[in-house]
Amino acid sequence: MSQLQSSWEMHQQSVPYLPDTDMETMAASTSLPDPAGEFDRNVPRICGVCGDRATGFHFNAMTCEGCKGFFRRSMKRKAMFTCPFNGDCKITKDNRRHCQACRLKRCVDIGMMKEFILTDEEVQRKREMILKRKEEEALKESLKPKLSEEQQKVIDILLEAHHKTYDPTYSDFTKFRPPVRSSASGKGAARSSSILTQDLSSEDSTDLFGSDAFSTFPESVEPQMFSNLVLSEENDESSSMNIDFSHLSMLPHLADLVSYSIQKVIGFAKMIPGFRDLTAEDQIALLKSSAIEVIMLRSNQSFTLEDMSWTCGSNDFKYRVSDVTQAGHSMDLLEPLVKFQVGLKKLNLHEEEHVLLMAICILSPDRPGVQDTSLVESLQDRLSEILQTYIRCRHPPPGSRLLYAKMIQKLADLRSLNEEHSKQYRCLSFQPEHSMQLTPLVLEVFGNEIS
Repeated sequence: MSQLQSSWEMHQQSVPYLPDTDMETMAASTSLPDPAGEFDRNVPRICGVCGDRATGFHFNAMTCEGCKGFFRRSMKRKAMFTCPFNGDCKITKDNRRHCQACRLKRCVDIGMMKEFILTDEEVQRKREMILKRKEEEALKESLKPKLSEEQQKVIDILLEAHHKTYDPTYSDFTKFRPPVRSSASGKGAARSSSILTQDLSSEDSTDLFGSDAFSTFPESVEPQMFSNLVLSEENDESSSMNIDFSHLSMLPHLADLVSYSIQKVIGFAKMIPGFRDLTAEDQIALLKSSAIEVIMLRSNQSFTLEDMSWTCGSNDFKYRVSDVTQAGHSMDLLEPLVKFQVGLKKLNLHEEEHVLLMAICILSPDRPGVQDTSLVESLQDRLSEILQTYIRCRHPPPGSRLLYAKMIQKLADLRSLNEEHSKQYRCLSFQPEHSMQLTPLVLEVFGNEIS
């Protein structure tokens, strides 16, 4: 026993100590990524040489950093080791430095190959490639569009405006005249039911306005703001004039909801940067012509694809197409409206994109009655640029693909919906018994054609 011990000590003195830590840079390693699907990332990996925690494939085998470095140094120095025992030492994490011969043999046995070791020149090239790649990534990052502080401030203002004018609890709905749903919903409801069965895009809907539940806005709406509004009288016949006006039990409730929503649109518009710089006449012209479109946009927040309804809290305030037909609107409006809501919902807009779209909708220079079109256009262009930059910076693909163009198309769709709403509103307003159910604000914004 003493002779064996003495032989072991002499061997240890004759072999220079090779530090276990890697003295070269990580670039010298030819570590390979794990073959896809061969290892579960959640399962601990074990070094095939010593049983320590492995860090990946190194020189064609799964090993720890220590054995990786040992193998590389041994191969580069062409070291020749001799086992002082029987040549079959069991290598563990704790004794791996005791017998370099068996440790190296174990490295070879598990498949580590010296051909995978980089030369000094290859190490240098690898370092240069890594550095070049980092520089390219840094350049690419620097060239990415970024929101300026001013643009971010505009977005923050619009978000705040929306949060101040939209109450997701819909608590104010209890203040409206209560909804009365007639059991006999008439032809409009029957048709809506068949459409819902045939086409998912034809959805139950709160009135265009019924879906927006906005929180009370701190400033009261200024009556004088719309006191002089007059819509030009048009005598064109509408395809919607076949509305059954005998069952309008939901009209009082939805009239209150629309009036309330108009107030919230006004509150939102007043906080759009630059809107208050316009003349009072232009502010009125923009609000009068865009109010219903913005209400339709905001109503998308309460629209649900699951049951095709505008869900505004309790079941009392869950609106379907049949509810809106009982307020005087026909499927000529409701069918394209529901399709619009489905399409908008499926865009999965960020809240930032949603509020920018509403502001762009309001600030449209081609609205009838706008005088200073150049100023309105400059304000809209500014918002459009912010929206495009936001999409490029913050909306990841594939959702961002053609997103801006799709959003602008939604504004075009809203114009058609606006026209149909105006036709149906005129049909309703010509019925004195129903017109008297509307609020003064609704009559002034959409045009009181009852003398």
